[in-house]
Amino acid sequence: MTAAATRTRTAPADGAAPPAAPPEGPGPTAARKRHRAWDEVPRWQIYLPLGVYLVFTLVPFYWILLFAVRPAGSTSLLPWPMTTAHFEKVWTERSFGVFFQNSLLIGIAVLVSTTVVALAGGYALARFDFRIKKGFMLALLCSQFVPGALLLVPLFQIFAELRMINSLGSVIIAETVFQLPLSMILISGFIRNVPPSLEEAAWVDGCSRFTAFRIVVLPLLRPGLVAVGSFAFVHAWNHFLFALMFLSSQSKQTIPVGLNTLMGADSVDLGALAAGGVIAAVPVVIVFAFIQKWLVTGFSAGAVKG
Repeated sequence: MTAAATRTRTAPADGAAPPAAPPEGPGPTAARKRHRAWDEVPRWQIYLPLGVYLVFTLVPFYWILLFAVRPAGSTSLLPWPMTTAHFEKVWTERSFGVFFQNSLLIGIAVLVSTTVVALAGGYALARFDFRIKKGFMLALLCSQFVPGALLLVPLFQIFAELRMINSLGSVIIAETVFQLPLSMILISGFIRNVPPSLEEAAWVDGCSRFTAFRIVVLPLLRPGLVAVGSFAFVHAWNHFLFALMFLSSQSKQTIPVGLNTLMGADSVDLGALAAGGVIAAVPVVIVFAFIQKWLVTGFSAGAVKG
């Protein structure tokens, strides 16, 4: 068969429409167009809102640092000459060293207790089915709408009966109880992201449920535990109300209560107050600087399921 005959046989008949082209879908061409459209956005439209946000965020921090390190009575907008007199005053004369130690103890205790109890409760919510599970989850969610100020009177009466007023244990228990609902919900979401087949494979190999959880599941929950623990620590470190109500002696007070004592009825020592604010902010900034990667990963993992 000749090539001419082949072309004649395969050619469409006279008057017939040519075959339709396949419809264009969202393929590589559309992706390249979107990419080019994003690249064509002027950079000032991105940097200008970010710059405004940074100004509103960083200027207050700079202002506090300026009052903390410049001499009393100075009106300079630059921190020069610098002085540490305000830090020495609040650390020694205002007992901020004791306040710092109490806040650190409460924060670490709340971190450990909240993480351990939330881990056990979150595992039960994620892996077991029981009759009141939905009602219990609803109660956990509804508890987040109740402000702590409404429960101060009953909590004070309970701690008074237990003779725990003016004790750091009362603040630790109250902070842990108020952190548990949200922490259990987050931990249960993290555990649901771990396939149950991994635990079942460990059971087949002879591991108990606790051993399988410790060896298989717990290492995968590290970002979630960091997120929950850091959230509990920061909340306990910054919380003012419980420490003010349950702690009466100066030797048991915390950083937020100590900052409140720097504001008098007639005058405020701005330098000492700013130095105390810097002391209160530095530990939190250091913690978040080291756990930023784990924190973002943990909250992203918990937002997928659960």
